[in-house]
Parts: sequence; C-alpha cells; structure tokens
Amino acid sequence: MTRYGVQFGPDITYLGVDRCDWTDASTYADADVVILGAPFDGGTSHRPGARFGPQSIRQTDYMPHDGSRPSLAMRVDALRDLRVYDAGDVEMYSGDAERSVHALQEAVHAVTANGAVPMILGGDHTIAWPDAAGVAQHHGWGRVSMIHFDAHADTGDVEFGSLIGHGQPMRRLIESGAVRGDRFLQLGLRGYWPGPDTLGWMAEQKMRSYEMTEIVARGFEVCLTEAFAIAMDDCDGVFLSVDVDVCDPGHAPGTGTPEPGGLTSRQLLDAVRRIAYELPLLGVDVVEVSPPYDVSDITSYLGNRVILEALSGMARRRRDDRDGTTWDPAQPLLEGRGAE
Repeated sequence: MTRYGVQFGPDITYLGVDRCDWTDASTYADADVVILGAPFDGGTSHRPGARFGPQSIRQTDYMPHDGSRPSLAMRVDALRDLRVYDAGDVEMYSGDAERSVHALQEAVHAVTANGAVPMILGGDHTIAWPDAAGVAQHHGWGRVSMIHFDAHADTGDVEFGSLIGHGQPMRRLIESGAVRGDRFLQLGLRGYWPGPDTLGWMAEQKMRSYEMTEIVARGFEVCLTEAFAIAMDDCDGVFLSVDVDVCDPGHAPGTGTPEPGGLTSRQLLDAVRRIAYELPLLGVDVVEVSPPYDVSDITSYLGNRVILEALSGMARRRRDDRDGTTWDPAQPLLEGRGAE
C-alpha cells in the first residue's frame, strides 16, 4: 500500500513537514513523531463536519509551510529539533464506524511500535478509542494513563443503538482494559450531561473528573498538578486527548457540541505545554474541529497550535534532559535594561 495522502482536498502536510507512509516503517525509521489524520465524523450526535478537521488543522497558519516553527516561549524549533513526519490520513469512511476505528487503531499501533509518538488530527471524538488503544497495544494494557480535556465525559454506553460514537470512547477504553479507570483524568467538564446512571458508572471505575466549577474554585494549575501525580502513579506514560469544545465557544466556535463556560484558548495551550514538558507523552489527539461551523478559522487555528504546543513541550523536555537545564516560563524574552 502506498501513502494514502489526504482524504479531502489537496495532499498537504502539517506545516510542511516531510511525508511518510505509515504502512512502510522504512519511510519513518528515524521519526520522533508521526502525524496521522483521522477524517471521521460518523459518531457525531449533533453538528457534523469534523471529517474536514485534519485538513483544516494542517493548513490553518499564517506563515509559510516550511517545516520550521521557533517557539518564543520555549526557545526550541520543534519541527526541526524533533524528526516529525506526516503520514497523511487513514482511510476512514464515516458510514462504517466499525471498519474505520479498526483501521485507525492499526495505523496508530504501527506508528507506536516503530518507536514514534503518534499525533492524530480528528475527526470526532470517536477516534480516541482506537487512538489510545493503539498506543496501549504496544506499551501494555493499563500502562498508559489518559488526560482528557473536554466539556463532556464521553462515557456513554449505547447511543443511537450503537456502541461506537463520540460520546462513548472513554467507556470503551476502560471496559476493554486499554486504560485504567483510576488513571483516567478529565478536565473541563460542564453542562447537563451525563445523567446519574453514567456518573455512577464513572465513580465505580474511580475516574477523576474536574468539572469547571471545581477548576474555578481551586485553580486550574492546582488541578493540573494533582492530575499529573495521579496519571504517573504506576503508569509508564500519558495519552493526551484534547476535544476543542473544552474551550468556551467564544474561543472554539467550530465544533459539534458547543457548551458555554469553558476554558480560554490560553489556558488550554498552557496546559498542553505543561503536559508535554513535564510528562512522558506517548500519544496525542486533537478532535472535534468542525470547519463548517467555524468563524474566521478560529477553531482550526487553535487545533493547529495545540499540536504545535505539544511538539514544542516535547522538544524542550528532550533538550533539558540532554543538557541538564530547566525551562523557566517566567524567563523574559529579551534581557533588556528596562525602565530606569
């Protein structure tokens, strides 16, 4: 099989990084990270369009797609300091959920088994099931914790007569044993779903869910630090799943199930950076970017930057591990004299 390319639109790569074929390990033998597109929205319960997310996340940037992005904050160029490839999209037909999730798990597992970190561009949140399962298939069932940013718990059981959908991937992961319930951290939940029965099931699994009211009352950084400690207790690494609807619709309008009262884009990007810098990341997905409902590409820009922040955090972590240095987020950009 040759490289599939991009399922919708011209075959471009994320910010101009080199191409590879996930079915041919020789094309990414030196990879640190491989980007995969998952253009699937067959599990959407409300507004569709996330199948166009991967293409939009790849291309929404105001600078040349030259495979270089120096981070002002972290003083690294992740696209050059790391070896990053884009394998294009996994062929996913939104009319056949079972076939599509199987194909995606196969691709994620292949990338992970080759020693690279998979970063998956969604697609609706259905894809988190095969994404995290594909990583756990290599690293070991129950050895990968989950940090999950979302307005919704996504722990439903049967929805619309199906076990597969964007409101159910986290239950499927826990029920399968791929991820332990007591190492499942959710941040940003709010609104009016799920109901008592589902919340009861979540409590039985010992999931830790930080609803927005708790985050506001205790402080986001405090909650993150607590979540990090739980995530790394008796696990080898973390899978990060970011649903853009964790942000307030004012910051991410282009999504299928918007819920008012969420994080700001600044809070999300800072959190993703912290996770990638402080924790061993084994996989990442960014989901629920729905370009047909976006406004001036706001949400696509956010999705693009979530991936870039994760890459930059990983690159700086590697540099500091190598050089024995530590990144200080309070470090000024320029060491000028300032006002006298």
